[in-house]
Amino acid sequence: MNQKIDRRNLLKSGLMAIGGMTLAPHLSMGAFSNSPFFLDPENRIYRSPMVREHFLPADFKAPKIIARLNANENPYGPPMSAQKAVADSVKFGNRYAWKEMFDLIDKIAKKEGVPADHIMMGPGSSDLLEKVAIVTFMKGGNIVSADPCYMSLVNVAESVGAKWKAVPCTADWSHDLKAMEAAIDKDTKLVYVCNPNNPTGAITSGKDLLDFCSRVSEKVPVFVDEAYIELAVGADTQSMVSLLTQKKNVIVARTFSKIMGMAGIRVGYMVALPSYIKEIEKITRGGMGISYTSIFAASASMDDKEFQGNTRKLNHEAKAYLYSNLDKLGYKYIPSFTNFVIFPIAIPGKEMMMKLMEKGVAIRTFDIQDKPWCRVSIGTMDEMKIFVSALGQLS
Repeated sequence: MNQKIDRRNLLKSGLMAIGGMTLAPHLSMGAFSNSPFFLDPENRIYRSPMVREHFLPADFKAPKIIARLNANENPYGPPMSAQKAVADSVKFGNRYAWKEMFDLIDKIAKKEGVPADHIMMGPGSSDLLEKVAIVTFMKGGNIVSADPCYMSLVNVAESVGAKWKAVPCTADWSHDLKAMEAAIDKDTKLVYVCNPNNPTGAITSGKDLLDFCSRVSEKVPVFVDEAYIELAVGADTQSMVSLLTQKKNVIVARTFSKIMGMAGIRVGYMVALPSYIKEIEKITRGGMGISYTSIFAASASMDDKEFQGNTRKLNHEAKAYLYSNLDKLGYKYIPSFTNFVIFPIAIPGKEMMMKLMEKGVAIRTFDIQDKPWCRVSIGTMDEMKIFVSALGQLS
């Protein structure tokens, strides 16, 4: 039987304190942040039927982090344009930003090619995933998604009474769309797709996903998480927002945390049919959690095409460097269309995490189908060189 582990106790024990949450950056966040985790008999965090995650012992003593590569952050942000917008607007932080929020919504709506009533704001896209989960599954039902996948929506759905129908990814780690469609039944209230996927970094064909969402959304809403889509260089992908112009019941989440480099400033949005947004807003408000300064930072970063292009370029170059060195060291990675790479390793995940932490390098390790994997975020080129050097010393 799985035992429970409480997030608050993890924080107190120091497991997540090193380098800004060494254990897992998202563990203390969200609507159900005080809910317990479940540990399996091997003392790993139970993520899904396929995935377990390792964490550091409470008494582990680590040096200063010199390469923070465990949180999928953009190491180049926030852009100077956003920093200036924050500085210029902070003096008005005593005011509610109603008008300014609507101005940002109008700007996003124009970018996405939809009317403004199709946009719902939130302090990061995970907040919106969780709000959708709360409202959708208050009276039960089930959610269909891939396994592995990003767990924010799934975790909250299960916490309020949903059943999770986890569908294993295909051999190339893309979504098994055929199996996911077959898993839908009369109790299914939502299908969740993360593309590119987290924690694998894999992509599902944009054309195939468009066909899937168009067809399946006639039966049940489809939530597509596009947090990493702007980093998907060279991928066969496309946003699912276009389906909303056909009145399809598709929800698309986007974030300013990745390409915009504003993970700590907290801005995200979802695009959906107005009728769907109204159902969510009967229970909760999205934009209320966004600060005055964050609104101006988001608007400025949208205009900063140079920063976005530079992030995309530097991320791609650092990832290519990592690929080259993983090849030399004999590691077989999953090709990634995100700002992280995951690959199987030959030593236990907890052992690898501890050995790298001793060198000041923070990464994440998992067991997927009971085999150890390392996931490393793409940092600056200097950080990737530090990681490669530390990894090479383990080989």
